[in-house]
Amino acid sequence: MVTIKQVQSKADLKKFVKFPFSLYMDSPYWVPPIIKDELESFDSEKNPVFKSAEASFFLAYKEDQLVGRVAAIINWIEIKEQQLQKMRFGWFDFIDDLEVSRALLDKVSEIGQEHKLQYMEGPVGFSNLDKVGVLTEGFDHIGNMITWYNHPYYQSHYEKHGFKKEKEYLENKFLFANADPKIFYKANLLIKKRYGLKELNFTNSKEIMPWVDKMFDLFNDSYSSLSSFVKITDVQKEYFKKKYISFINPEYIKFVVDSKNELVAFAIVMPSFSKALQKAKGKLFPTGVFHLLKAKKNSKDVIFYLIGIHPEYQNKGVTAIIFNEYYKTFQERGIINCIRTPELEENVAIRQLWKHFDPVIHKRRRTYRKDLGS
Repeated sequence: MVTIKQVQSKADLKKFVKFPFSLYMDSPYWVPPIIKDELESFDSEKNPVFKSAEASFFLAYKEDQLVGRVAAIINWIEIKEQQLQKMRFGWFDFIDDLEVSRALLDKVSEIGQEHKLQYMEGPVGFSNLDKVGVLTEGFDHIGNMITWYNHPYYQSHYEKHGFKKEKEYLENKFLFANADPKIFYKANLLIKKRYGLKELNFTNSKEIMPWVDKMFDLFNDSYSSLSSFVKITDVQKEYFKKKYISFINPEYIKFVVDSKNELVAFAIVMPSFSKALQKAKGKLFPTGVFHLLKAKKNSKDVIFYLIGIHPEYQNKGVTAIIFNEYYKTFQERGIINCIRTPELEENVAIRQLWKHFDPVIHKRRRTYRKDLGS
């Protein structure tokens, strides 16, 4: 028999965060989060996402053993402004037992029906900057801090419980050696001259901070047409600014501005922290922070985290400016592998950006949907 317990205390929340550490104990591909950061992200007093969303966290027990977890999420911006009557769920992990996964999903369904929502979809986070999707291909590739990893049996659980595929995401990677600077160098000069644009490079985080709000505004403008998009609010901007920007290598953030110094494009790349996070084992101290700082300085793998282009400049070759700047930076840093975060299969435009780099799809993931009450 499976017993579902709602998280009510800090001790329970810590069990929720630490459950995957036992589930993936023997996996060489799972990348653990920093426990302290994960706990803070679920703290309604610290994470401003809770100003426009709410979440309930559940643990599953069988024979007094912790065997699963799930977060049931309601994003009120999505429901009230976008009229999407969707019950979200994420951080969904479980042993290979259909009774366990069903009991957790039933709890999510119950909350959705209480709020008279139409369907449930997951795994997703609170917003577009959270992790998304259950891995369906690429289990023998190491994960990263931007995505969830999961066992191969997860997919069959969704499908056996009557869930249908909702969105498909692709993850690509390519060798930096595939980049031919001749392809974008001349285009970079032409585009800058034609539209009066220029690149902005940075050497320290203080230089970046005055631009961050404009960057998130541009992020909202760039992705508003995608079906899964939920805008980043002003309070979330401040939160992400303080939590993440100072930790990203300043030379890995590239901006493009027009003749009036208005932001028209941006890109954020991060060094891969995967191996460092595995060594840290969820803790910054005593040695975890040193592994992360070493990776920040020396990692030869980079992850393309975000790229945004103002709608007026999309399909005008502005990415040639960004790629030209990254080429110079990556060459100096000796970068070997370039990895892209999950991109919607329907987003053909973003895939066109990378066609000259000979990318390889190395992972696929998807979200699943089920009508409530069915």
